[in-house]
Amino acid sequence: MERNAATGEQALGAGGATSYEALRRTDAGWESLRTRKLWGPRPEYVRLARDSLGAAPQYDAVVCGGTLGIFLACALQLRGLKVAVVERGPLLGRAQEWNISRKELAELVEQGVLTQEEAEGSVSVEFNPVRIGFYGEPPRGSTEVWTRDVLNLGVSPARLIEAARRRFEAAGGQVLERTGLQGVWVHRDGVCLQLDGGGAGAGAAGGDGGAGGQQQLTARLLLDCMGHASPIVQQIRWGRKPDGVCLVVGSCARGFDPAANTTGDVIWTCSDSPPPASGSGGGGGGGGGGDGWSSDVHNAQLYWEAFPAGSGPADRTSYMFTYLDAQPNRPSLEALMETYWREMPRYQGISLDDLQVQRILFGAFPTFRRSPLRPAFPRVLQVGDASGIQSPLSFGGFGALTRHLKRLAGAIGEALEADCLSISDLALINAYNPGLSGAWMLQRAMSIDANAKSYNRAFINRLLSENFKAMEQLGEPVLKPFLQDVIQLGPLLRALTKQMVQDPLMVPQILLRVGPVAMVDWLLHLVGLAMYTFLNWDVQKYKPLIEKLPARMRYMMRRMAEAWEFGAGKDYKL
Repeated sequence: MERNAATGEQALGAGGATSYEALRRTDAGWESLRTRKLWGPRPEYVRLARDSLGAAPQYDAVVCGGTLGIFLACALQLRGLKVAVVERGPLLGRAQEWNISRKELAELVEQGVLTQEEAEGSVSVEFNPVRIGFYGEPPRGSTEVWTRDVLNLGVSPARLIEAARRRFEAAGGQVLERTGLQGVWVHRDGVCLQLDGGGAGAGAAGGDGGAGGQQQLTARLLLDCMGHASPIVQQIRWGRKPDGVCLVVGSCARGFDPAANTTGDVIWTCSDSPPPASGSGGGGGGGGGGDGWSSDVHNAQLYWEAFPAGSGPADRTSYMFTYLDAQPNRPSLEALMETYWREMPRYQGISLDDLQVQRILFGAFPTFRRSPLRPAFPRVLQVGDASGIQSPLSFGGFGALTRHLKRLAGAIGEALEADCLSISDLALINAYNPGLSGAWMLQRAMSIDANAKSYNRAFINRLLSENFKAMEQLGEPVLKPFLQDVIQLGPLLRALTKQMVQDPLMVPQILLRVGPVAMVDWLLHLVGLAMYTFLNWDVQKYKPLIEKLPARMRYMMRRMAEAWEFGAGKDYKL
């Protein structure tokens, strides 16, 4: 088996680095996150200044984090705003493709960020159908569900980012790459960014926030698109462990049969959950879930995902992932990677000796129940993964941003126009989302307690099998939104009702598994989902009146209407 080391300059951020050394660094961060007991004083990366900037801000908005931020920056620049992008590394896309649907790609075209030709030119591979499946021993057996047009495009991040950057700069936007953000001072009339690196010229004086020798950039609004590792997010969430973590490992390899490499797997399981760490086996579970597993990987159901790669007809990307909490006894990424190499041949039906590995893939994606993240400072707003807008069941990233691109660009433009840049004003953009909050019960059901000494090893596969059987029978209007992280009241209730009728004994098992507190919490969010669904329906007849309101009131009412629409999942159209 050949493992090719990554060469050349690499993109920063999740998925950018693919070397073994980068895996060890990521693993060290994951170990620190789950074992840390002393946090020390909260960092002061963002500070509040009492005075004004002393000069007009240079930009309307500065987007920090360019890999995904360039798309939002371009949308804002095309709306007539003056925008800059600050990126600590080179503004490049990673080598590994992003898997999305054509609907998500079309949203970039609708916002003018890409032309139709540029969007189509970014597509490296397209395939159909895609598969969802869950292991089951006789007599229940395994479940397979097939659908189309979900994550069935592999698009080149490099081509997408290059096209968006070209459009952004042609419209007057400025990119400052290889430029680190060292700190932020928030003034009454703007923000002052302390920068290092080669990209920025001297900015306006930073008032009492100035720092000798540092370059400065000023703006009316700072948009934090630096992901879950953003230093601003770390300051806000300081001292709090994530409520959930999605660990992912995988590879892109060459050597698959081109004739068979034409479909994808959205989610797949090859076995029931491994036995508990105690080795007691677990009550009521099926057979081979733990046979042959690494001794370091227990109390974690393992899921798979695989897609054809655009680099060649014999190339295929496969991921193994699991949902966990951040307890100290959770496995390392390296242990998970060893399990991946051991189990991947059984999943893909191929020997490792027949493969040429192009690159390894890995990541640890934390999620928090308190999401979307409420702004903590005036004139500073988190967007994308930094805001926690992604579901606890997804990896976030590109798809999570494109879904909200139109909403974010419109809301941010209106906030700047109406000067609605206080904490409470910006909080209306990252508002409560009952569908997002309600997804936590499923995350809880799809994971296993770190300290459990006994559990039903077949429970997760049985739950998901019955759930997807019900959704398949109800058709695409129920199945498709769920697969794309959209929770809608009608499809949810229909799927739950059908599942309870088909397998009524699962209801007490779910309650036992997740606990009464989590169940009550989910029911409250279900009520919230019902309220948002009604409010979204009701507000439609008042939209002409909203347009006639003064700018500030119009901004607030539009944000509430959007919160109801997205919270009810009504932004999704089949």
